[in-house]
Amino acid sequence: LPGLHILAITLALEVSVGKTNTVMALNNSNVLLPCTFTTCIGFQDLVFTWYFNSTELIYHGKIKNKATEPTLIWHNPRVEFVGSTTKKDNNISIVLNGVEFSDAGKYTCHVKNPKERNAQHNATIFLTVVHKMVETDNTVTLIIVGVVGGLIGLLILFMLIKRVVLFIIKKTQDGKKECLVSSSGNDNTENGLAGSKAEQKAPPKA
Repeated sequence: LPGLHILAITLALEVSVGKTNTVMALNNSNVLLPCTFTTCIGFQDLVFTWYFNSTELIYHGKIKNKATEPTLIWHNPRVEFVGSTTKKDNNISIVLNGVEFSDAGKYTCHVKNPKERNAQHNATIFLTVVHKMVETDNTVTLIIVGVVGGLIGLLILFMLIKRVVLFIIKKTQDGKKECLVSSSGNDNTENGLAGSKAEQKAPPKA
C-alpha cells in the first residue's frame, strides 16, 4: 500500500558523509573521514564497517544501543575511531593516520541495523593525497571587491558634492531675492513714487 511504503521510507536507515564526498589530504598527514547515520526507530546491536576501494576492510565496530559507545571488533592499526553515538549525532567517523599516496581512493562507510529488519545503507567518500596544498589565487576576487568598493565610494562622494552644490545654489538664489526686494524699496523712496515714504507737495493754489 502507498501509505505503508511512505512509512517504510520514513523509517529507513540513512548514512551520510556530509555535504561533499571528496577530501584532500597532505602526504604524511592525518585525515578525517566523516560518517554519520540516522534512524527513526533507534538501533540495537548495530554493526558498521569501513572499506577501502570496496573490498579492503579497515574498521569494524558494533554498537549495542544508543546509551553505549561503539565496541571495536577489528581495525587497521593506522585507523582511529573518533566518533560518538551517545551524543546527538550518531557519529562513526574515523581518522586515517600517516596518509600516503597509496591511500588515495574510495572509502565506504557501511551500516547494518538489525532493529530495522537488518536494513543496510552506505555512503562513499573519495580521498585525494597531494604533495603540497595549492593556495587559492584570490587576486581576481580582490580586484573585483576593490573596484566595487571604489565605485560605491565614488557614488557616495558624488551624492555629497551634489547636496553641497544644491545647498550653495539655494543660498545664493535666496540672497539675490533679498537684494532685489531691498533695491526695489530704495528706488521707490528716492524717486518719490507712489507708495514711497517721500512727502508729496500740495498743488499751488490759484
